Amino acid sequence: MSKTAYVPPTVWHNDAPSGGQFASINRPTAGPTHEKELPVGKHPLQLYSLATPNGIKVTILLEELLALGHSDAEYDAWLIRINEGDQFGSGFVGINPNSKIPALLDRSATPPIRVFESGSILLYLAEKFGQFLPEDLAGRTETLNWLFWQMGAAPYLGGGFGHFYVYAPEKIEYAINRFTMEAKRQLDVLDRRLAQSPYLAGEHYTIADIAVWAWYGQLVRGTVYSAAQFLAAHEYTHVQRWAEVIANRPAVKRGMRVNRTWGDEPNQVPERHEAADLD
Repeated sequence: MSKTAYVPPTVWHNDAPSGGQFASINRPTAGPTHEKELPVGKHPLQLYSLATPNGIKVTILLEELLALGHSDAEYDAWLIRINEGDQFGSGFVGINPNSKIPALLDRSATPPIRVFESGSILLYLAEKFGQFLPEDLAGRTETLNWLFWQMGAAPYLGGGFGHFYVYAPEKIEYAINRFTMEAKRQLDVLDRRLAQSPYLAGEHYTIADIAVWAWYGQLVRGTVYSAAQFLAAHEYTHVQRWAEVIANRPAVKRGMRVNRTWGDEPNQVPERHEAADLD
């Protein structure tokens, strides 16, 4: 525990480097930093993203839709290099004023419809194609319960646990303890739910599973933050079962490769413009 007492100033100013892996792109203001148009491909759905947990939610769903025969779900996936600040280009900010990936532009409508925030994109696509979202009120509501749970919970996992456990320039005991406690509580929430049903909304795989798996399924499998041992992920047996079932879906395997620029070379598909790009 640090022995130095930090006293917050009366008014905070961004006058000191924040340190850490993302220090060069962190800033307290919004809006574009430079002019840059986004590329546009041949398909109505244009995705601008990176294969982070939030990014793969969308590519997994699109690949699942294509697997069901929805040819209108064909898409162009363009790489947004967040470490290089691509998300602050004027074209990207025009789709997502929050400058976060993923961002989707549906050019099948006139004028084109912009969709940002990963949960909103999942809901938009599920409604557009009538898949992975139950039509009955109870099933739809339970799906959205867990979708919104993930959107509200993940910042504690990513910006909290992940940041202080992996990315912070110094290890702060209080912060790691605080967010590890919350990460484990969230895993317990999921484990108790998945003891009751095979999927989060019940008997069927939905956008809720896609959204939650991208973060928590990968977490317990050790592919996010390499923290499975630290979190004693083996204790959450129902989450482990669910995570493996989803990980073995062919569309999930394909979706995880899109907009990926790290790891084993065969799994890197920085851009995807047709199904053959994943062959």
